[in-house]
Amino acid sequence: MMGVLYASSFSVFLVLVLILGGGAAWATGRAVAITWRPLPVLAWFIVLLTLAVRFLNFALFEEPLLSAQYFLVDYVVLGAIALLGWRLARTTQMTTQYVWLYEKTSPFSWRLKAGQEDRYADS
Repeated sequence: MMGVLYASSFSVFLVLVLILGGGAAWATGRAVAITWRPLPVLAWFIVLLTLAVRFLNFALFEEPLLSAQYFLVDYVVLGAIALLGWRLARTTQMTTQYVWLYEKTSPFSWRLKAGQEDRYADS
């Protein structure tokens, strides 16, 4: 039975896209953040990763290779995971490398430390 998110079965989607592809997307997001590359570079890497995951779905489980619907679904899922990995790494990076300037507000965000707003305000 075909679904909106997957072509053959949910277990294939879970293993190939979420676990294997998601792990690779997370690592890719972290690597892009750690090397100070911008988000468009991450978007391009996720396109390449999505093509690889779609090929594995095609080769191993005879899913459609050139399906825009499944490519888009996989790209959105892998992109979201990669973006989470990128943001978590960037937050850690900013709050550890610039400890005097930024403080972590959540695992995915940071802010200027108290008293730093006046020093860096446009005047």
